[in-house]
Amino acid sequence: MKLRGSCACGAVSFELEAPEPYPYMRCYCSVCRKTAGGGGFAINLGAKFDTLRVSGEEHVAVYRAKIRNPGDSELKQSKHERSFCHICGSHLWAWHPKWPDLVLPLASAIDTPLPTPPETAHIMLEFKANWVMPAVGPSDHCFDRYPKESLEAWHKRLGLLDD
Repeated sequence: MKLRGSCACGAVSFELEAPEPYPYMRCYCSVCRKTAGGGGFAINLGAKFDTLRVSGEEHVAVYRAKIRNPGDSELKQSKHERSFCHICGSHLWAWHPKWPDLVLPLASAIDTPLPTPPETAHIMLEFKANWVMPAVGPSDHCFDRYPKESLEAWHKRLGLLDD
């Protein structure tokens, strides 16, 4: 599915191909919540990195969070790159070198109408803010950290993969 997205001020727009366009996973980790989660979570989609086309690229900046995992004493620089508009601060997409062919546009930055997921995965609930009350539906799944099922596997299991 071809997706088009933009930032709030219009300085950056982008398009890409997303074979996994369903906004099914809500991440409640502190970094997602603080950089993009107005509801206490962020929602990423799966798209092909090599199809990403950006207009206004000079306004895109990258943030790599410093994180401390439970039990660790020191902060570590994350390899996960969050791209955002340096003018208005809109978080646009994420990318990780572990999956170089995959880019994760934020559902909140997408202007194209998105399909409604038949179920939602609520992840990183161990790190959710105390004021967040996840709206868990009857078919939804909850995880303290990450599910074993990948983004692609979820789409395949439900017959939703956009070839």
